[in-house]
Amino acid sequence: MFTVTYAQLNTWMTAFMWPFVRILALVATAPLVGHALVPVRVKIGLAAFITIIVAPTIGPLPAPTVFSAAGIWIIVNQFLIGAALGLTMQVVFGAVETTGGIIGMQMGLGFATFFEPGSSNASDVLSMFLRTIAMLAFLAFDGHLQMIAALVATFQSVPISANILGAPGWRTLVEWGGMLFSAGLLLALPVVAALLIANLALGILNRAAPQIGVFQIGFPVTMLVGLLLVQLMLPNMIPFFSRMFDLGVDAMGRVAGGLR
Repeated sequence: MFTVTYAQLNTWMTAFMWPFVRILALVATAPLVGHALVPVRVKIGLAAFITIIVAPTIGPLPAPTVFSAAGIWIIVNQFLIGAALGLTMQVVFGAVETTGGIIGMQMGLGFATFFEPGSSNASDVLSMFLRTIAMLAFLAFDGHLQMIAALVATFQSVPISANILGAPGWRTLVEWGGMLFSAGLLLALPVVAALLIANLALGILNRAAPQIGVFQIGFPVTMLVGLLLVQLMLPNMIPFFSRMFDLGVDAMGRVAGGLR
């Protein structure tokens, strides 16, 4: 008869639960798989599947059991590590949405807002469009696989322990968050500069011929110029997205290294 002792069950729970919490925290906060439209069961199942593959390769685990005070503290640490890694990649898509927001505001499309399930608030249409393009590029470049591989690598660089969560890792995450504004502005700069020139031209036209009615033609002109420039920029955006995805994966390693 097959019997399982409490010690064996506790060992199995320990080997599964701690890496599962870290992986589930990343799955819940990372782009694409952490989207609000992805069912919770799918997220839990994906995290459990990855854990079953990864758990045997982690190596020795700490002595405390899962249900002890030290074990619960380790669970908290694993959750914070996974959430920090997921937010690191989420910053990349935040930069893309910032680009869409800046361009849309200059074009006048900022008035067209829709409910975006990922952020649970209103988002302008151009931000949603660029985020969709970034999501497709993320899948095309196997960014989701690179993200999972970077997560698995953290079990070697940041072993499961209660003596982690160093301040340098959180500082690295905050500094990386500044990329949300710098990269977003850098990507939107060509369109913003062209729209500024278009607005200056409309201002000069209004001074030269007030009877034209620049306020009536200004909105369609700026929107047309903005849409044309976005169409011209799309082929060059994809390599830029690829570079940002690589920087995001590198930032995950740096954040994890600082948490030791």
